[in-house]
Amino acid sequence: MTQHAAFWDKVAPKYAKSPITDPAAYEYTLGRTRSYLTSKDRVLELGCGTGSTALLLAPNVAQITAIDISPGMLAIAREKAEQAGVNNLTFEVGAVVPTQGQYDVVMGYSLFHLVPDMETRFAQINALLPKGGYFISKTVCLGQRSAGISGALKSLMIRIAIPVMQLIGKAPYVRSFSVKELEKAVAAAGFEIVESGNHPKGPPPAHYIVARKV
Repeated sequence: MTQHAAFWDKVAPKYAKSPITDPAAYEYTLGRTRSYLTSKDRVLELGCGTGSTALLLAPNVAQITAIDISPGMLAIAREKAEQAGVNNLTFEVGAVVPTQGQYDVVMGYSLFHLVPDMETRFAQINALLPKGGYFISKTVCLGQRSAGISGALKSLMIRIAIPVMQLIGKAPYVRSFSVKELEKAVAAAGFEIVESGNHPKGPPPAHYIVARKV
């Protein structure tokens, strides 16, 4: 985990300045997420990065605890929260799903393709939530087959480029799976998927899921 944290610490300043790839898709899923939140909710965000999403959702809930493996990312997130005057949001260093805490919603954006134990984490999230609690995520599905020649070629180029970039320290661990495999893993952990869709469509697609603990 130390190696992974060092990678994200190194890229944190550049990451913080990078524009959102598809602003329309981001705003859409942000709006859909807000529709499931209430002013009484206690929210946990896993892999919060520099805190942009947590900051935007903080006015809609009672409290957000946002964790990330990278102290460098969190330093930027805390600075942003202080500048914005947000006081119902805390940032903590963490590499795993907490085993304790009272949360109504758990979120994880652009995270689960970056960890080798996705299925285990889904089960841990389920155990942390009360019955009826929401798990909301958005995950890049690098293993999803693309329609059309151009889409297939783009997906192939990405899959070829990632191992090369990893060898020279320019990319982190990345796992490849399809939309169907992702949804199957979420359901197997004890969740009912109540909403899903690709936003953006890709390739590769970023698959948005709202799931309820059954």
